Amino acid sequence: MSVRNNGDFRERIRQNFTRQAAMETIGAELTRVEHGMVEIELPFDVKLTQQHGILHAGIISAALDSACGFAAYSVIEADASILTIEFKVNLMSPGRGERFLFRGEITKPGSNIIVADGRGYAIGDGPAKLIASMTGTMMVVRGREGITG
Repeated sequence: MSVRNNGDFRERIRQNFTRQAAMETIGAELTRVEHGMVEIELPFDVKLTQQHGILHAGIISAALDSACGFAAYSVIEADASILTIEFKVNLMSPGRGERFLFRGEITKPGSNIIVADGRGYAIGDGPAKLIASMTGTMMVVRGREGITG
């Protein structure tokens, strides 16, 4: 994976994450930032569950989308931004755990379109359990008013 002049992508991703009110609302934390990969963790909170007491699919999707989107930030130039234009989520197992880990990784970097894959894990007693996967398509945005970062 080639590295464009993307400056200090780790700091830029951290700053953008702190500006993302949705992640703050659900209590998510940015826990790992590497070139082509980002991890977000989330503690269990009953306020984020659906009627059966498991993590809501919308929360899982939002966290996976953010992990993949921020991973895309690590492979673009410093003056560009990212918008998700499509994603598909497969829910594989109920979201039961004390914590959740969402990892986004770049599958195909590009100058205009980036494809990323995400995995969501429930963490509790025993090994981490895969609960969801996502494939997302991100658009690189340059020079558009109101979309920077």
